[in-house]
Amino acid sequence: MNYMVTKQIYLGIFITTLLTYSWAGAQENEILPYETIPEYPESFTPGTVVSRMIDGLGFRYYWATEGLTEKDLSYKPSPTNRTIGETLDHIYGLSQVIYNSAIKRPNKPETRPETPEDFAELRKQTLLNFKRASEHFLTTDKLEDHMVEFVRNGQATSFPFWNQINGPIEDAVWHSGQVVALRRASGNPIDPNVSVFRGIRAKK
Repeated sequence: MNYMVTKQIYLGIFITTLLTYSWAGAQENEILPYETIPEYPESFTPGTVVSRMIDGLGFRYYWATEGLTEKDLSYKPSPTNRTIGETLDHIYGLSQVIYNSAIKRPNKPETRPETPEDFAELRKQTLLNFKRASEHFLTTDKLEDHMVEFVRNGQATSFPFWNQINGPIEDAVWHSGQVVALRRASGNPIDPNVSVFRGIRAKK
């Protein structure tokens, strides 16, 4: 083979490999929301209170899932329990319901995004759902307009926003706490420097 052709082939392989690793590194270093809790709003309104509730959920979820390993994701304390990974799949579904309520969109099986199989992508999309929902609620004063609606087989069932609070929002908080407990049992406890009261990770 011609030397120049061989050189060009190896150069092409090198550049492709370099770009691949650069992209992977960028993905790993991508800044996700809720490493710290956002600044609180200046006033108390129905929307700002709900937004803050979701921010608290997002902060808890961020640190409950930070640094999870494949071993952690497959861990479950008994045969009848969900694994951590399965619990995260469930929280992702709840985040979709919360976000749909924020943008006043019905929950339809045919329009629901596929649950990401990759943990990093699942975590990212869950956090983004929380962040986007929080931002939408921040500017609303009429929570009664944000119904929780499910459409199955052409039949719509609607619930008032009260059900969103005691349902998906609090359920996601509940399950984020389960992840914290399960990862501790798996041998990988949450960072002890995280303060949910202050909404920050304190410096060591």
